[in-house]
Amino acid sequence: MHHVATDSSDLRARLDRATAHLDPPYAVVDLRAFDANAAALASRAAGKPVRVASKSIRCRTLISRALTAPGWAGVLTFTLPEALWLVRGGVTDDAVVAYPTADRAALAELAGDPTLAAAVTLMVDDTAQLDLVDAVSAPGQRPELRVCLDLDASWRPLGGRLHVGVRRSPVHDPRAAGALAAAVAARPGFRLVGLMAYEAQIAGLGDAPPGRAVLGAAIRLAQRGSYRELLARRSAAVVAVREHAELEFVNGGGTGSVAATSADPAVTEVTAGSGLYGPTLFDAYRAWRPTPAAYFACSVVRRPAPGYATVLGAGWIASGPAQRSRLPRPVLPAGLQLVDAEGAGEVQTPLTGRAAGSLRVGDRVWFRHAKAGELAEHVNELHLVEADTAGAAAATYRGEGRAFL
Repeated sequence: MHHVATDSSDLRARLDRATAHLDPPYAVVDLRAFDANAAALASRAAGKPVRVASKSIRCRTLISRALTAPGWAGVLTFTLPEALWLVRGGVTDDAVVAYPTADRAALAELAGDPTLAAAVTLMVDDTAQLDLVDAVSAPGQRPELRVCLDLDASWRPLGGRLHVGVRRSPVHDPRAAGALAAAVAARPGFRLVGLMAYEAQIAGLGDAPPGRAVLGAAIRLAQRGSYRELLARRSAAVVAVREHAELEFVNGGGTGSVAATSADPAVTEVTAGSGLYGPTLFDAYRAWRPTPAAYFACSVVRRPAPGYATVLGAGWIASGPAQRSRLPRPVLPAGLQLVDAEGAGEVQTPLTGRAAGSLRVGDRVWFRHAKAGELAEHVNELHLVEADTAGAAAATYRGEGRAFL
């Protein structure tokens, strides 16, 4: 229903036509695919609002576009200065900062403006973070600051001897969540309004890695066990926290778990961002795969040998463990692959494969990034493609002079 056909030859021709006036390297977002992904994610959320993960977009125009789509509301930002900027710019009046902050200047700005204080929610998992805020601005000299408690969603089977998931909050069990909630409630100048539990081992880990069937089966088994455990623990944590605060929201999930997280009765909203762009890491999911919407183009500049074509640049590597899955993938024309000895290079990337022999100097090669928003750190603007034309370009955070991380 929400899928957009992406026949490789047709797609290549459409992107080439839309950007014929541009010289690579540049990045594009296919708005048909972007909008279809926004609709699909909202549908999978089954009536619960979807919060935009700004780190996966990093473009104010496209964050705003997502927020105008039915079913989307609020932004999950990745830094406090970013949240303040988005609120001041009118992008949102509901910004939850996904990670704790130690940015004193940004905290002083937040504490000095009642409008910002009403629109921005800080993330905490330790009273030391509250102490830092108080050291910047004393409770009696600032508006009440909104706070969200970060519940660690990793799975720790075998009595905690095994850790499945990322290492985030030290608050893992419901009792600890209740104790921290009590501590926040007892502190003047703070108001606990939310609880977040991001199940990265489900939402951010593909359950069908290509060519690795045994690993995929193991991942799916672990995800099922983790999901069952988290259902009970998150629900109990919400009960414990609500003894001390009236929660406005309970946030969970990411692109890879929107449907599953929305099915948790304790959750009131889910987060998604990467699914709007559809990077290559999400090709490894069985439940739902976004339509690729974000691409970048590089020019062929040399033919070093028969069967090889070299493009200028393309070494736009994704964060995470240093492995092949973090490399960009040449996708158009179909039939290209990186060379193992060089990978994606800083200034040149040789390509081989059945399509390499047909490429000529000046041709474009289209790549997909392994992750989503990190693509925007390499370009000043994203060219927005509708049908087979590129409309006005949208400035990225980088293009607006904002490098938050």
